[in-house]
Amino acid sequence: MKIISFILLFTSFVFGMEYYSKLEPYNSYVIKSAVSGKVIFSNDKIEGESVNKKTKIIEIDNSVDKIDLAQTQKKLDVLNSMLAIQEKNYNRLYKISSKSAFEKDNQKIQVLNLQSSKSDLLIKIATLKDTIKNKRLFEDNMYIYNISVKEGDYVTPGTLLYEAKDLTKGKLEIYIPISDYETISNKTIYMNKEKTDLKINKIYKVADSKHISSYKCEIIIDNPKTFSRLVKIEFK
Repeated sequence: MKIISFILLFTSFVFGMEYYSKLEPYNSYVIKSAVSGKVIFSNDKIEGESVNKKTKIIEIDNSVDKIDLAQTQKKLDVLNSMLAIQEKNYNRLYKISSKSAFEKDNQKIQVLNLQSSKSDLLIKIATLKDTIKNKRLFEDNMYIYNISVKEGDYVTPGTLLYEAKDLTKGKLEIYIPISDYETISNKTIYMNKEKTDLKINKIYKVADSKHISSYKCEIIIDNPKTFSRLVKIEFK
């Protein structure tokens, strides 16, 4: 009976450092719309493919925004001319001792009002430029996992546009017993029984909410050939 107990204990020790994990992309992105508008281009032909150069994925109509931007910039030019005149008038008026403080203050208020209007226009121009930029979405060196909108769809802020994944790195996540934390980093990692030079990239030193007696570990693999495959991980 003692021999059997020893064998069971030994077996538990040997397989105690074996784990299984699915290899997933290190980074996955969910792209949602930051603006409202009609989709005028959806590059659905590249769905499920990798793009290796800057490629347009989605375009939302920005024609009205461009007109608004051009007209707002014209308004800013006019306002700058008015402001220059009013500032010149104030500087001249300020030097005339016969002018009352009331007249000088009124002229100063006109200058301040124009400066305030200028600030509002500058904010509007920056907002319009950002809106126009956010209506044309590009990706580079990404795998386009899913495109959720089609040409003709109307989107609002928060609408899911597409999902993308970075396939340049893969990630394996495992959960190790807290008691193994001090020793596991010094061990050699084997993947599917093959010795590797991999190291643990990160250990989360707070017990996982589901695996309450374990720490989550992360192993990073550069340029993996395939994803979503089950990998056997051993520490020896």
